This record gives sequence, C-alpha cells and structure tokens, in this order.
Amino acid sequence: MNDRGPCSHRMSADHTALGRAVRIMRATRGLSQEELGYRSRLHRNYIGAIERGEINPTFRVLLKLERGLAIPLSELIAKYEELAVADLALAPRIRQTSAS
Repeated sequence: MNDRGPCSHRMSADHTALGRAVRIMRATRGLSQEELGYRSRLHRNYIGAIERGEINPTFRVLLKLERGLAIPLSELIAKYEELAVADLALAPRIRQTSAS
C-alpha cells in the first residue's frame, strides 16, 4: 500500500486504460490531438493529459469526447473495458516476472 490509499493503484490503471482507449479511437479516425480538441471543445493539452492517464475526466468531458470522436459513448467505454481487462490479465504475469 502507498501513501495515497489502497485504491490509488487501481485508479491509475483505470485512467491509463481510458486514456489508451481515447488514443486508439482518435488514431483510428485519423485525428490529431489538436483536431479532437477542436471537435470536442477541449484544449489539445487536456486531450494529451487524458491519453496519458494523468487526469480523471468528468462525465461532461466524456460527452464532449463522444461528440469529437463521432461515436456513441458506449463504444468508448467498451474499448476502455477491453483494455482494462487485458491489463488485469497481464498484471499477475508482470508481478511474477518482477519477483523472479
């Protein structure tokens, strides 16, 4: 456990998975961070911070991303869940390798 509490590691992994989902959806549509920012009415630096998992976007921001990506929010969440499950499956292998 670290100083930030028992949930901080999981939250960080969730933020990273959501950020990767946004990056994948943006890239598959051929959008730059700047273009997605313009379409979403968010600053390009904010898009970058989301993609790096540095911030916890609000529901309102997720709705803006939905509009900017021109996809249903459920599609973005499905991609996030896919990536988060994959990360959880890898976690035990990473811990085993580190312990060796």
